Amino acid sequence: MALTPVDIHNKEFSRGWKGYNEDEVNSFLDQVIKEFEIILREKKELEDKLAGMDERLGHFSSIEDTLHKSIVVAQEAAEEVKGNAQKEAKLIIREAEKNADRIVNESLSKARKIALEIEELKKQSKVFRRRFKMLIEAQLDLIDHDDWDKLMEYEVDTTELRGLEEVESEY
Repeated sequence: MALTPVDIHNKEFSRGWKGYNEDEVNSFLDQVIKEFEIILREKKELEDKLAGMDERLGHFSSIEDTLHKSIVVAQEAAEEVKGNAQKEAKLIIREAEKNADRIVNESLSKARKIALEIEELKKQSKVFRRRFKMLIEAQLDLIDHDDWDKLMEYEVDTTELRGLEEVESEY
């Protein structure tokens, strides 16, 4: 049976001739009890932590099994897709061989057209960027203009405005 802090606390020793100092023994036993309780508490915490880790391990093992099954299914699906793709590729190759010149010429024509469109879009992008930059710079110039400071220095005589308000309220 495991020793508990209560067992240590309740332990009584027989007295002998020239026995140990009772206060020293009791003090030492109190210290042993405290240390033993700390160790038991830490042991319990570690056991709880281990149980949590075991639970997490079980969860991860379950995830691993699920992932393994998913990989197998994905591999099977990939093989099926690959087989279908190979069949389809053979059909496409046969069709492509029949129409090779027409497709090549159309593709080259479309490629040239797309290249021209890309160049035009690049030019338009540069123009837009330049114009946008100029607009932002113009707006920044407006913000930095001295007129803003002059507006802040302008003072209004509120006494005249109060006189106008009184006249208007009479009507």
